[in-house]
Amino acid sequence: MLDQDSQRIVTQAVAAAEQNTSGEIVTVLAAQSDGYADVALWWSVGVAFTAMSFVAVFADFYTGLWDALFHSGWSSDWTPGQVLTLVLAVGVLKFAAMQALQWWKPLRLFLIPRPIKAARVRNAAVRHFKVGAERRTHGRTGVLIYLSMDEHRAEIVADEAIAAQVPAEVWGVAMADMLVEIRKGCVAEGIAAGVRDVGAVLAEKFPRGSDDVNELPDRLIVLYELSA
Repeated sequence: MLDQDSQRIVTQAVAAAEQNTSGEIVTVLAAQSDGYADVALWWSVGVAFTAMSFVAVFADFYTGLWDALFHSGWSSDWTPGQVLTLVLAVGVLKFAAMQALQWWKPLRLFLIPRPIKAARVRNAAVRHFKVGAERRTHGRTGVLIYLSMDEHRAEIVADEAIAAQVPAEVWGVAMADMLVEIRKGCVAEGIAAGVRDVGAVLAEKFPRGSDDVNELPDRLIVLYELSA
């Protein structure tokens, strides 16, 4: 998603921001935060049952259509079993078609409700924070900046010591500055802007001590595969 030069912009921003704080900033760039297979399944089930309901309610219309297409317009007496078979066949075909359509990523993402996207991205950010930053610093002063490209969402997650002193709303400025650049297509510059804002907050609340050491990597962590 980013070449080496772009990743270097983020790494340098993290190193510069940590010069004035004991806090540690971790940056993660993910292609996508979740596969949303469960949501795709529900869409397929919903479409299939809707189609089956229409066929069941308007059975005469659909059996007549079938006769017109495959029996040269000659009508026939449909047994309940044949109608049921038609209903099930339509359901299976609609289910399979909807599943196939959702292999096209833009459509699948379009069909994901925004609250679900937000929750999945947040969960992914927290999960990566717990693995890579939580309680991994001496003063529990780690902060994760997480950007998920396909969902067009970003999250900032802070360790206990920081969360106790910095309200979550404060990170809104960093998020806004990030998105201004990212919307221009400048992803690395956007992450770097967020890093600088987070660094300024950390420098005020957690100034760097003389014995401070770099406890977490400065480099941008890029996740090309799904993190779900």
